[in-house]
Amino acid sequence: MTHRITDRRKFRLIASLSAVAVVAAGTATVALAAKNGDPAPAGAFVRIEQVGKNVVNPKVQQGGTSGVFTVDCGTNENGKRSADNPVAQPGLHHGAQHVHDFVGNQSISADSTDETLEDSDTTCKNGDKSSYFWPVVRINPKANTNSSGSSPDKIKEAGTPHVTCPSVKDRLPAVPQQASGEVDRNLELLDKQLKEANDRVARNENPGDPNFVNNAILGPLRDKRVATLDRMAIAIGRSAPKPNLTSLVDCELFFGGHGGNGQAPRKFSGQPGGSDGHGDHGQAPRKFAGQPGGSGDDATPTVKCPSVRGALGAVPDQAIAEVDRNLVLLDKQIAEANQRIVTTKGQGGPNFVNNAILGPLKDKRVATIDRMAIAIGRNAQKPQGLESLAPCKLINDTAGGNNNGGNNGGNNNGGNAGLAVPSGPNLELVGNVGKIVRPAQAKIEYRGNATSKVTAMPKFLKMTTGDAKPTSRGPANARATWTCSGFEDRLSDKYVICPNGSKVMRVHDFPGCWDGQNTDSANHRDHMRFADKQTGACPKGFKAIPQLRVTTVYDLPADVQQKGQYQLDAFPEENHNPFSDHHDYANVNSDQTMAQIVKCVNDGRKCS
Repeated sequence: MTHRITDRRKFRLIASLSAVAVVAAGTATVALAAKNGDPAPAGAFVRIEQVGKNVVNPKVQQGGTSGVFTVDCGTNENGKRSADNPVAQPGLHHGAQHVHDFVGNQSISADSTDETLEDSDTTCKNGDKSSYFWPVVRINPKANTNSSGSSPDKIKEAGTPHVTCPSVKDRLPAVPQQASGEVDRNLELLDKQLKEANDRVARNENPGDPNFVNNAILGPLRDKRVATLDRMAIAIGRSAPKPNLTSLVDCELFFGGHGGNGQAPRKFSGQPGGSDGHGDHGQAPRKFAGQPGGSGDDATPTVKCPSVRGALGAVPDQAIAEVDRNLVLLDKQIAEANQRIVTTKGQGGPNFVNNAILGPLKDKRVATIDRMAIAIGRNAQKPQGLESLAPCKLINDTAGGNNNGGNNGGNNNGGNAGLAVPSGPNLELVGNVGKIVRPAQAKIEYRGNATSKVTAMPKFLKMTTGDAKPTSRGPANARATWTCSGFEDRLSDKYVICPNGSKVMRVHDFPGCWDGQNTDSANHRDHMRFADKQTGACPKGFKAIPQLRVTTVYDLPADVQQKGQYQLDAFPEENHNPFSDHHDYANVNSDQTMAQIVKCVNDGRKCS
């Protein structure tokens, strides 16, 4: 059942979210906070000379480490960009609602698994297959120094709010017959939990509480999903390897799209039919590279395939291992196709992608799906009609897709809920418009710990730094990242205006302390901690690992800075808030390379 949100309730929710944009006293971002629903009055730009020195570098103590291992992964010369966030929103295509630059791993997408990440090619010169990604910076001539910061108008433009969760059904391994009933019951429970959350959003209970959505809806939903997913994992684990479903716990409030109700999605500024002077003004969507009418400069699409995992049903014990191997193979085939689309961008004629990528992918899927059906048929009724799931297509509409395809019928123990799709050569969406600026430099460093030796990161460790939603979630995890070259002793939570000869920089420091056990956590943060700002020591129970720092540098014309015409891509409620800057990472370094990093850092050397 679709729940309509009245304008009154919608604006009460908007007011509630805007009220959260309160930042701790003493930071430059106080001026960004919305007040009484009005845009920030003081602007979002600051001259770097007006920012005080605030970067603290703890003194390296005896037993501490000072080495730095540098990795060159380029500056996204391949143009790999999408609105996916495989760390924070796995299984949700376009789940970030803003565009990221990706360097390193070339196959990564919302559908990625650890196995597909390990099989990927990379842009890193040392063979590092890790993925490093961050929101793009754009030049928008219609922006100005007062146009960034939380804005109810931008939330209104973005459309109806709805809660969306990562895919579950289509990211499960083979489900043993003994676990089938329990898994199905818990999948139904996940759908029920999501419906209840969206009902609460529609009713907009207790709108005066600035933490309403986070504390009253998303927090309890996360707790319920933790328990539900754990029951499913335990049930599967009684007869087969127990899956780790932690990454699928966290849900998010999104604006825009149609929430899975089948209505057409709202058009955004910068999309075809948008209203702010950007985009194609109602013309047909632009073609992707490799499509008829496309060009090498257009957006790079990703592959969407129908669901196989969700169509298999219960699998007999004797077939579990073979079915799981082939499900992993399907994932790898899709990842390989996505990688080829990136690395062959602009090659061939109008039918290149169909003939050279999608055609061979279909043939591989036919053989793989057939092997699974035969394996199941040896000890149970052989599934029929699975061959219809072999053909794949490119994602260039609002339907999205999940791991091994599909939206699971539109329900949201997995599904896209009609999230907006980046449009045109500049991948514009949800108010994120203008020409994307590729970094002039992207410096990736693994650094030491001031008080102790570092230990190796576990392979497939996922991390995030900063917070994409300080307006609706509060500023606790947000971090100042903006500075100028030559002024690295200070960081601002506003966009910076640099003096002549100096370049705009973003410095993303990741947490350098790991719990020693988990590669991810339900909120993608609890398994990691930042070291003490003053001493550099890790909290009790956490181990020092090579601390990741990624610095991106931008050649932005002086007049663009002076006029406030460069902006960070962001969620709609952030309205390009510079304090919403963030960065995500998945460690796919080989054990050998990680050992080299650890030795370099612990030896106090500078290596690359």
